[in-house]
Amino acid sequence: MRFVIALILLVLTGCDKETLPEGQAQPASAKNSSATDKADILLESANGSRATLSYKFAGQKAPTAPFMDADGQDVTLADFEGKPLLLNIWATWCAPCKAEMPTLDALAKLEKDRMAVIAISQDLEGREPVLAFFKETKVKNLVPYTDADNAILAAFNNAIALPTTILYDSAGKEVWRIAGGVEWDDAEMAKLLRAAD
Repeated sequence: MRFVIALILLVLTGCDKETLPEGQAQPASAKNSSATDKADILLESANGSRATLSYKFAGQKAPTAPFMDADGQDVTLADFEGKPLLLNIWATWCAPCKAEMPTLDALAKLEKDRMAVIAISQDLEGREPVLAFFKETKVKNLVPYTDADNAILAAFNNAIALPTTILYDSAGKEVWRIAGGVEWDDAEMAKLLRAAD
């Protein structure tokens, strides 16, 4: 992956609104009037996909919105405090989300002793489409966390696009976020993940 630094004002949205299932909410692009003046960084993969790395929300505490684990029990991001956390917010109807999932799964296996890597689906149908997708793509290291009520999106004021991935430090404070799909097994991504150490 090669990194191209560019000042940008708009966050590139990853998912095509036309591929949404009926009734599924599409998050708006990320904008925050209280954000710092730090420039966003455009990330471009070798395959041509693009994403945006932002430090604008660095230091903000992770939201407390509940979502469901694989057993249907409520959990929150606070349950993962104590070591760094990489949170991926995605959906099975989102093409860039699906494209990055195999490398995110590989990252979860690679980093399992150092950080938690979780992916929370925003599918309104709950666990069924997630389990089917994980089976189809042989995802084995990620837990099928779900948020059929879109509580996580609401906690971010519905102001993020899918996929969005946020790195939190061990105290649950944001380090950076990436809007758009990336290749998580890239050496440059490994360097970015060390920012939570």
